[in-house]
Amino acid sequence: MAGAPEVRIFDDAQDLAREAADLFVWLAGQAISGDGRFRVALSGGSTPKAIHAMLAGPAFASQLDWRRVEFYFGDERCVPPDHGESNYGMANATLFQPLRINPDQIFRMAGEAGDPAQTARDYEALLRARFRSPAPARPRFDLVLLGMGDDGHTASLFPGTAALAERHRLVVATQSPRGIVNRLTLTAPLINQSHAVLFLVAGASKAVATQAVLEGRNVDPGRFPARLIRPEQGRLIWFLDRAAAAELTTAKQRVVSHEE
Repeated sequence: MAGAPEVRIFDDAQDLAREAADLFVWLAGQAISGDGRFRVALSGGSTPKAIHAMLAGPAFASQLDWRRVEFYFGDERCVPPDHGESNYGMANATLFQPLRINPDQIFRMAGEAGDPAQTARDYEALLRARFRSPAPARPRFDLVLLGMGDDGHTASLFPGTAALAERHRLVVATQSPRGIVNRLTLTAPLINQSHAVLFLVAGASKAVATQAVLEGRNVDPGRFPARLIRPEQGRLIWFLDRAAAAELTTAKQRVVSHEE
């Protein structure tokens, strides 16, 4: 049964990034002490870029045994890995290279492949093999990092697209209404299997969508896909800056406890 979201509001995006990096390290430590490894799906965007800088910096880099972390991706644009809008490319430049992550620990979506539908099937097969999770079971990430667009999309789950109705596939090809059109994305049922999902949302342009997703009643997830994300047995955590939280009408500043 999905629990209520845990929501924290920070003064600015820098404070948000620092606290998100701290939570990342704490969750990773818990997973590594229990299972010997930490499996995380990364997000693209400017806020995760800031968190990568924190994690690779002197305050956090030495706090974690990075050899025990496996990196996956929540979505990807269908572009080469060295393209300026590649989620992998951004993570490689801001996190993997600075921390000298072994390439064997990184599992990217091959956005440059010519057939997005086949690439989605290949990534699903990779996930099932890595997690030893044959169908109909779903792999369970330790953490999925997500952003949200001002239209309420998350990962590459866009309003009104067929990907929102997917209930069986783990990964699908989809299309964006703007920017790089062809995308690959994890599906909502897979994300909802995670131990923890952390939304990272900053900026005034996200305020209306944030209010609709967190407080809206009878709001159609087809219009605001982030409403589909409700982990079945895991934690749902929202980190917001004050600009993104500006339209919230109730005091939801619930502190995330590192002792839970």
